[in-house]
Amino acid sequence: MNDTVAERLCEMVRIDSESGDEAKFIAYLEDLFKRELNADCELDGYGNLIARVPAKGSSRDKPILLAAHADTVRPGRGIEPIVGEKDIRSAGETILGADDKAGIAEIFEAVRTADRRPPVEILITREEEIGLHGAKNLDMSLVTATRGFVIDGESPSEIIIGGPTHISLDINITGRSAHAGMEPEKGISAIRVAASAISRMPEGRIDSETTANVGTIHGGMIRNGVPERVVIQAECRSLDDTKAMRQAEKMRHAFEQAAEETGAKVKIETEIEYRASRVPEDGPIVQLAREAIAAVGLTPSVRLITGGTDALVLTGRGLDTVVLGYGGSAAHTSDEQIPIEAMQKATAVIRKILHLAA
Repeated sequence: MNDTVAERLCEMVRIDSESGDEAKFIAYLEDLFKRELNADCELDGYGNLIARVPAKGSSRDKPILLAAHADTVRPGRGIEPIVGEKDIRSAGETILGADDKAGIAEIFEAVRTADRRPPVEILITREEEIGLHGAKNLDMSLVTATRGFVIDGESPSEIIIGGPTHISLDINITGRSAHAGMEPEKGISAIRVAASAISRMPEGRIDSETTANVGTIHGGMIRNGVPERVVIQAECRSLDDTKAMRQAEKMRHAFEQAAEETGAKVKIETEIEYRASRVPEDGPIVQLAREAIAAVGLTPSVRLITGGTDALVLTGRGLDTVVLGYGGSAAHTSDEQIPIEAMQKATAVIRKILHLAA
């Protein structure tokens, strides 16, 4: 293999960085950026890395942000990349970690090889995979850019301009225990209450903008006991904030009604993980991405998604940010892979953005 960006990816994925355990990998990046990009690096209070790279062949003084996340999902320890003629895969026992280390490798290579570029701020966040915590806790005073690109999508031709309001619901149902064989009529089954609520609750694809899901159910202790307690984790999302709030209320009402009908008690805690936001489709940052993607021979497309991204959080915090693709597929599985050509295209898109922004 003689492709630099692919070699860099292989080097990066061999450094363990499951969510919450990114420090070693971030230290590697800090050293790499200082040594190869002459970057001024700083960690914020949450452990996110901000690397400031000077301009090259440009008189611009306003930086552009390039971002990716350092953490990987499990199983992400002891990754061994297998390089084929056309792609890179996991050896099979773990994920590959191209999500999002391919994005980091492409950012690094594009900045390193750009003939000209404006000042660049490279942001590497922690704990993206477990709730976008790095972006949520980022010290914004350390970032001076007002527009940026998160390299964390799939297709290098795609521009993701926004995402949903995401609401988590933690539901605790308390019924009454009883012997299931001797006196079941004295019990109130928390499992039955949960089943009744879920059966009457809108779930799945609600409309083109809105989804709802019950993700986990934990309840009961023994086979022959009427279960007293059930704990449920659920969520809803919508590209329309009002719809998301309305859907969460419907879910709450279903559980409260089912509990009231049976004499059970229910406690529901909701948390807004992030709010729906989007960058205008005709905005300058989207036009810059379109021009760069077209310039490297791809056909740009723009869309919204109902998944969460660092870009969604950053845009909500006042930094106009869109997501571009790193080129991989089957993320979060042992079948994860990335074509080498897709990495080259993604790198070329980022490099072209830097040329145009300079």
